[in-house]
Amino acid sequence: MVPRVPLPPEIQLAQRLAGNEQVTRDRAVKKLRKYIVARTQRAAGGFTHDELLKVWKGLFYCMWMQDKPLLQEELGRTISQLIHAFQTTEAQHLFLQTFWQTMNREWPGIDRLRLDKFYMLMRMVLNESLKALKTQGWQERHVEQLLELLTTEILHPDSQAPSGVKSHFLEIFLEELSKVGAAELTADQNLKFIDPFCTIAARTQDSLVLHNITRGIFEAIVEQAPFAIEDLMNELDAQEEEDGMSEDDEHEQDVLSKEPGVCSSSALPPRCVAEIPCLFSCCCRHCRNCHGHLVSWFGEVLASITSGARAPASKIPSCHGCRIWKVTATAEVMPASAGCRVVTLSFPSLLEQPHGCHLTHGSSPHGAARDRSEELPGDGEDSVGPVLQFDYEAVASRLFVVASQQGTPSQNRKRLYKVIRKLQDLAEGLFPEDDVPEKAYRNLQEEGQERRTKKRPKSRSQKQPG
Repeated sequence: MVPRVPLPPEIQLAQRLAGNEQVTRDRAVKKLRKYIVARTQRAAGGFTHDELLKVWKGLFYCMWMQDKPLLQEELGRTISQLIHAFQTTEAQHLFLQTFWQTMNREWPGIDRLRLDKFYMLMRMVLNESLKALKTQGWQERHVEQLLELLTTEILHPDSQAPSGVKSHFLEIFLEELSKVGAAELTADQNLKFIDPFCTIAARTQDSLVLHNITRGIFEAIVEQAPFAIEDLMNELDAQEEEDGMSEDDEHEQDVLSKEPGVCSSSALPPRCVAEIPCLFSCCCRHCRNCHGHLVSWFGEVLASITSGARAPASKIPSCHGCRIWKVTATAEVMPASAGCRVVTLSFPSLLEQPHGCHLTHGSSPHGAARDRSEELPGDGEDSVGPVLQFDYEAVASRLFVVASQQGTPSQNRKRLYKVIRKLQDLAEGLFPEDDVPEKAYRNLQEEGQERRTKKRPKSRSQKQPG
């Protein structure tokens, strides 16, 4: 009797990964991770392309068989994190390449009830692949290799990738890159990440790919521009920031020192409250100009409350296209220990939830402004999350170079030129009107005055015929 030839380990693992019992599949996933670590640690080890295709076929049906959303999410996270078990960059890239090839091959057979969990799996694998780049220090060579892999397997005309895979990848790429690298990547590095999309958008003959790249990459950059203030300000030199904060502190001390008796417990009444109408900017915690304006206005508030005069109105400038809200701030002065006064500035939210910050005489307003701004609208559940920073002029220039080439289809050129104009406006500091609500507010004021003028009753002398 001929002895039975044992199957290769990859096929055995794939069979167990696609088993009917969840316990068998879970054990197979754990064994697979150990097998990957042990094999890639050897000098002559590593996987071939066909071997990883077999492994991914088993992982694909392991996900196929998994029910219940929470368990699907846990399994997707476990599968996507297998990339970190590979000990070399080349092995990681081969693992990613075979994943996208597997998705392209199996996508037409996925029914609509299972689409969501494979959408989630693609998002998680992309996220972990970017985390692997982050672990490697965002080295330019590794970034280029990953982008070439993704472009070849998903967006290239010869990739055989279904439209669903392409569309979902273009929808999630910028979002996942923001989650992983928004705190570290510079504008130049981000330009390299979107450079392949510029080239493909100019050359593709697929109108759906052009639409998804334009909408998911370039227009997303334009829409997120008003929210990129914090990341843009992170590029400032740390020493310059410290110097600027010290200058603002000195300015605050100078303003407050001009008002005699501010720190004297006998100079102010026990408790004093003033209503202060103002236009408040969402970026005061990020922009040094807004900081200086806030410090100056804070001194005027103290002076007006001390003298019993009406508190001054404030309009903090809208820098970088930040949002402006018309609110009424309540300034309250009360005694504190050591003869000082505590001033509380309370700003009502657009959602009618109490938001406030506490500024104490003798302390820097920057920390207090940061504490208050953490509660401003847009920093809660509706926040856009981390945002990448871009050099809008450089992005527009790169798009113009590829769009103005002779072989660019006319529809591609027309679509890209519209994006280029928006990016050039951003580079010049011009934001869409939707992001500058103070202009609309002024128009509403003017319209209200006109309506009141029309409704004003005529005098009796005017009603009588002449």
